[in-house]
Amino acid sequence: MVPMNDTDERIRTAFARNAKAVTLRPAIGQKTAVTKARLTDGLRCEIEDGRWKLVSDSSEKSGGTGAGPDPGMIGRAALASCLAIGYRTWAAHLGVPVSGVEVEVQADFDARGQYGAEGIPAGYSEIRCVVRIESEASEADVARVIEAADDASMYWDVFARPQKLVRQVTVTKPADKGGG
Repeated sequence: MVPMNDTDERIRTAFARNAKAVTLRPAIGQKTAVTKARLTDGLRCEIEDGRWKLVSDSSEKSGGTGAGPDPGMIGRAALASCLAIGYRTWAAHLGVPVSGVEVEVQADFDARGQYGAEGIPAGYSEIRCVVRIESEASEADVARVIEAADDASMYWDVFARPQKLVRQVTVTKPADKGGG
């Protein structure tokens, strides 16, 4: 086995600590994540989740101002970054040396579905994840890392398995802006 560097050791220690904690006390691993998006100007959204804030917008050709990435890019980025982080984490956990990870997400779609064309889904027809791993380890060891990471990946699961999707709507009247 290749000696671990400080980063590998930090990742491996965190993984082991967290795995032990959720095994011993499953309730601490059961959570509800809350992310809010609020339209602020045209199609621009301000997105908040805990301490993090992002901006999303549609492109100019779609009626937005291009002030930030569109939701499709953010969704693909969620999948790509989840996989990249997972591969690095599982490599450290399994003691497989990895010096570089790159994940490219390619998503095919027909934009007509987003404009209400009958019989054409609004979402993706196929998603491909092109993974490049830089490692001194054998291909079998790297394959073991990828398999373990994919099996444990939240966003691989979200994209691969149908999820229950529930909508709750509240309609309110605009606040009186004064002047009365």
